[in-house]
Amino acid sequence: MKLVELYIQEVMRRLPEKNRDDIALELKSTIEDMLPDDYTEDDVREVLMSLGDPAVLASNYRDKPMHLIGPRYYDLYITLLKLIVPIAAAITFLVVTVSSVLNYSGDSNPVEIFLSIAGNGVVEAISAGMQVFFWLTVTFAVIERTVTPESQQPLTMKGKEWSPDDLKDVPYIPKEKRISKLEIFGGLVWTVIWSTCYFKASDILGLYEKSDGGRVFTPFFDQEVLLGYWPLIVILIGLELILLLRKWRAGVWTKRLAVENAVYQFVPVAVFLFIFRNMDVMDPTFIERIQVLFNNSFNFQWFYLTGAVGLLVAAVINSYDGLKKAYK
Repeated sequence: MKLVELYIQEVMRRLPEKNRDDIALELKSTIEDMLPDDYTEDDVREVLMSLGDPAVLASNYRDKPMHLIGPRYYDLYITLLKLIVPIAAAITFLVVTVSSVLNYSGDSNPVEIFLSIAGNGVVEAISAGMQVFFWLTVTFAVIERTVTPESQQPLTMKGKEWSPDDLKDVPYIPKEKRISKLEIFGGLVWTVIWSTCYFKASDILGLYEKSDGGRVFTPFFDQEVLLGYWPLIVILIGLELILLLRKWRAGVWTKRLAVENAVYQFVPVAVFLFIFRNMDVMDPTFIERIQVLFNNSFNFQWFYLTGAVGLLVAAVINSYDGLKKAYK
C-alpha cells in the first residue's frame, strides 16, 4: 500500500487543507474497492494509472477551475511559485533588515527602529513576492498560449508526463514530521534580531529614563568589550543558517536532523556562559546606575544564572520537540 499512500499524498497536497481528510478517506476507499482481494504491486500500478495523474485528479476535486494556466502547466506553475516566492521574499527581507541596521545611528528609540525595520522589510518582501508572482504568471500564460503540446497531460518538475514510477522518487512525509516554511522564515527573522542586538548593543539595549532634559539612555553593555567575542558570534550565526538551510532542504524531521538540531541548541548556551562570565562586558555606567536604583541590592550573579537557566530550558524544549517529531 506504499504506492497508494504516496499517490493519496500527492493528490492531497494540491487541495485546500480543510478538504483533505474527507477526500483522502474517500479516495483511499475508492482505490481499495478497485483492487482485487489478493492484489499485487502490478494491480496497484494499474489502478493508479487508471486514476491518472494526481494533479489532474486533484483539479477534479477543486471548486475553482483553472483558467489562466491550463492543466498541463498548472501544477508545475504552482510548484515553482511555492518554491521561488518564499525564497525571494526571505532574501529581500534579510537584505533590507541588515541594510537598515547598518545605517542605524542610535538617535531614535529602539522600539520605533525595530517596528520601522520590520515594516520596511515586510513591505519590500511582499513587493518582491508580487513581482515574482507576476512575472512567473506571465511566463506560464505565454507558454500556455504559444506552445502546442502533443498531449494535455500535466508536466512534472522533470518536464515529463506523470507515471506511477514517479511515486518511487517521492518520500512519504507524515504530517506531524513536516517542517513548515513559516518555521524556517521565523528562524531567519530571529537570527537577524539577536545578531542585530549583538552588533548594535550599545545603541539598542539599555536603560531608558526620563529626565527634565529629555530621554536619558544608559547602555547595558560595553560595545568594545562585547565585540571582542565577534568570531564566536559569527560562527554561531553560520551554524544557525546552516541548520535552517538543512531544515529547508529536508522539509521533514529526520533522526539525523533532530540530533543535529539538539546539539546546536546547546551551542548558544555555551557561548552565553563563556561571554558573560566576564563582567567587563557590562557597561560600568549601567552597573552604577542599576545599583543606585536597587539600593545596591542588585545581584548580577543571579541575573547571569537566570539568563543561563532560561537559555538551557529553551534548548531542552527545542531539542525535545525536534527529537519527538523525528522518532514518531
